[in-house]
Amino acid sequence: MRPDDRAFREAFGTAVSGGPRGVAAADRLCDACVELLDVDGAALSIVGNPSAQGTYGASSDLSRRLDEFQFTLGEGPCMDSVRLARPVLIPDLDSPLENRWPVFAAAVLGEGVRAVFAIPVAIATSYVGALDLFRRAPGPLSDEGLTGGLLAAQLGALPLLDMIAEDRTQNSDSPDDDGWSELATLARVEVYQATGMLMAQLDVGPAEALVRLRAHAFAEGVPVSQVAWRIIERELTLEADPPHPERGAGQESAT
Repeated sequence: MRPDDRAFREAFGTAVSGGPRGVAAADRLCDACVELLDVDGAALSIVGNPSAQGTYGASSDLSRRLDEFQFTLGEGPCMDSVRLARPVLIPDLDSPLENRWPVFAAAVLGEGVRAVFAIPVAIATSYVGALDLFRRAPGPLSDEGLTGGLLAAQLGALPLLDMIAEDRTQNSDSPDDDGWSELATLARVEVYQATGMLMAQLDVGPAEALVRLRAHAFAEGVPVSQVAWRIIERELTLEADPPHPERGAGQESAT
């Protein structure tokens, strides 16, 4: 792993977990993108479910407005990135070769923004939203910027899942309100949250973080969800190199 990857993980992990959750965490993650990447704005949006889509995090009022243009106009890179399950990178919306979203492009150019980069956000194996990055000057996103954007997008689902969990608690008598329950069934909220926290804490990818979570649950003989909640509530910290589950959890510490 390159040193900048580690710095990105630490900064984005701190942004997500360093204060109030939900929308506030989404805004902090977008702020971190502007601070660390070569962009002027960032926004997080949920895409796909007409009754539960829109912007849930932004680095500024302008970034929120740019992101919401896509839902108002029914076209834009965040929608395509989710549909195609890959980043959609537009170095210059004003290029004569770029004609995918004429109405959206005109609106964004009218705000003085030339470059837009959309990176899909996933819950489990389903893409449900996107991280949009905006820049006033035309030009491609650097390799380092794309690396950082991909890492930020990995954590972009965590504030959304916090919102889902809160909504389900507040509307326990109406589990289908606003389509949130359908989205929540894509993954156990607490397991996904804990996996994201372990990614930032242990500097590992999502697959390895989930393996370590399951390994600890196996060693302790408890459900994975129980271990996940202890991690979320910061009652348990897994060290960087835990033992094989069959050898016990002697090197893991609870705090």
